[in-house]
Amino acid sequence: MMQLSSPLLQIGAIIVSMLAGSFLIFMRIRAGKQPTSLRKIIIPPMGMATGFIMFAFPFMHIPLLWGLSAFGTGMLIFAFPLIVTTRLERVDADIYVKRSKAFIFIMVTLFIIRLSLHSVVEQYMSIPQTGAIFYLLAFGMIIPWRLAMVSDYVRLQKVEAAN
Repeated sequence: MMQLSSPLLQIGAIIVSMLAGSFLIFMRIRAGKQPTSLRKIIIPPMGMATGFIMFAFPFMHIPLLWGLSAFGTGMLIFAFPLIVTTRLERVDADIYVKRSKAFIFIMVTLFIIRLSLHSVVEQYMSIPQTGAIFYLLAFGMIIPWRLAMVSDYVRLQKVEAAN
């Protein structure tokens, strides 16, 4: 069986990250053209939660404090720009995600920060463990962002019900 060398694995991880980031930006832009629903807001973090299965494998294990730190950093730092720039608006009877001109800039900036930190983190742990750390960071980022969207959605639904 062929074993991937570390540089090849790193390049592959960067390419996959770039594709995933590009897909996220494309989907977010496209989402602004269609009404949203509570289901569309909740499903991405639920789908992403399936990634926790990776921790069943010993080579993905990381110290608990590192995992909590990554998750907390995602929640407290990286989620903030997404929460601030994501707004929902009512158009007639539908609710839409209002496009932010800053979204693409924020996503690209977060990606560059992530890539910069990746090389630092990889000095202290294996590539799979680095992936686990950044998964927890991303999960910590998506949870408060989507909770803020749920809150906005419910608020807009109540406004409609009151009218």
